[in-house]
Amino acid sequence: MNRFYVVVERPQDWKPYYPSQDVITFDQYMQGVVEGDKRVWVINLCRDYRYLKTGYYCSLLAEARGHRCMPSLTTINDLSRKSLSILQLGDGDKWLSAAGQGAEGDRMELKCWFGQASDPRFEKLAAKLFERFPCPLLSIGLQIKSGQWQVRKVLPLSLRELDTPEDQEGFANAFERFSLKMWRKPKARKAYRYDLAMLVNPEEALPPSDEKALQSFTKAANQLGIGVERIGRKDYMRLGEFDALFIRETTSVDHYTYRFAKKARAEGLVVIDDPESIVRCTNKIFLADLFNTHRVPAPKTVLLSRPHDEDYQRLEQQIGFPMVLKVPDGAFSLGVVKVEDMQQLRHKAAELLKKSVILLAQEFLYTQYDWRIGILNHRPLFACRYYMVDDHWQIYKHDGGDSPESGAFDTLPTFETPKQVLDAAVKAARLVGDGFYGVDLKQSGDRVVVIEVNDNPSIDSGVEDDYLGEALYVEIMREFLRRLDTRGRS
Repeated sequence: MNRFYVVVERPQDWKPYYPSQDVITFDQYMQGVVEGDKRVWVINLCRDYRYLKTGYYCSLLAEARGHRCMPSLTTINDLSRKSLSILQLGDGDKWLSAAGQGAEGDRMELKCWFGQASDPRFEKLAAKLFERFPCPLLSIGLQIKSGQWQVRKVLPLSLRELDTPEDQEGFANAFERFSLKMWRKPKARKAYRYDLAMLVNPEEALPPSDEKALQSFTKAANQLGIGVERIGRKDYMRLGEFDALFIRETTSVDHYTYRFAKKARAEGLVVIDDPESIVRCTNKIFLADLFNTHRVPAPKTVLLSRPHDEDYQRLEQQIGFPMVLKVPDGAFSLGVVKVEDMQQLRHKAAELLKKSVILLAQEFLYTQYDWRIGILNHRPLFACRYYMVDDHWQIYKHDGGDSPESGAFDTLPTFETPKQVLDAAVKAARLVGDGFYGVDLKQSGDRVVVIEVNDNPSIDSGVEDDYLGEALYVEIMREFLRRLDTRGRS
């Protein structure tokens, strides 16, 4: 289990707040009062983060000791460079638009604690800045320009500068929400060797795992000495509390799931899906080029961008009709259309090119089912056949409703799966990485082709686990345990 400490400059700095034995001074931390063999999270609330000052040294020592610290040295250095701070705000204007307008030249200083603002008008801005600059206390300088609030500076804030009862209460409430372990005795629970965060979204229409499967993952992890806590989008800054992250939410590069994966990797957690796999798997253009380069059997594929008449003619010659058009980042059969002739090709290509500047055109291979091979660390775990929806050419049929129609399935042991299917799946997955993948393939006679590699394969109760049952969940959690033990964290 992780242990939390608050490091302050002087004991009186914490006087307005609830006393705790885990609030220590910088001198105590410097002298090694915190045991080095524990997984430690340090909240650095020293008075001065400037170079070679106590706050700087606190984070420096934490990094040297392998402790997780907020703010990190990287954050301190970023905040010390005003130009970098402003540049990293990016699309900050949209976070300020809801704050209203004011008189030209008006200025204000906004105080923020753990991503919460002293002025509720700027809550979204505070949350986003906390993601960009994870620092317990921030001072944000704002100014009206052209009738709109704009950020002019972002600086660390000292605990001593919370000099009003309102500020102190706001900080205390935010800190309590950020880490209840510092304020309340935690509920009695079994002590586990490791803690795993499972990222889920209960509102997702097509989640990678249903509720029963999530429960099975938790049960399997607990049996192996791994505690599991489900987390959501708002728990981004809590990742440092855990030893591993298991993403059970549909991933995308332009999505918070990718940011979670990147942050978890930076914090030293074992991560599935890792950020590299998300980048590679969620873009069909990358996969198509990867397969072509390494001679993985795949359908005939041509990239299409800003097509002219000759491009359409070449497609007809190279692939022929019918053919399939795909946007690079579609999932669950979304952004995938079949065209039967030149008129449909032109029309559908024009529609899809509004979503993406590049499309994939692939030959159409009719099969009664698609293979899905689950691969974990280069090893096949399960094999499913997903059948096409009746009177449809895909395994999912989207008719505009909330829940798409899906075809039937059957699940086989891997030893009953054709060797050429397994070999192609393993080869394709190995090129992507050593994570957990679902490789989709088609088989027509003796020909086997890889359609894509999914970084976040579906594991639903009664489907992918139909043959292995609970053993499937144990195998996946056992891989987490192996990776955690290999990293030498205890």
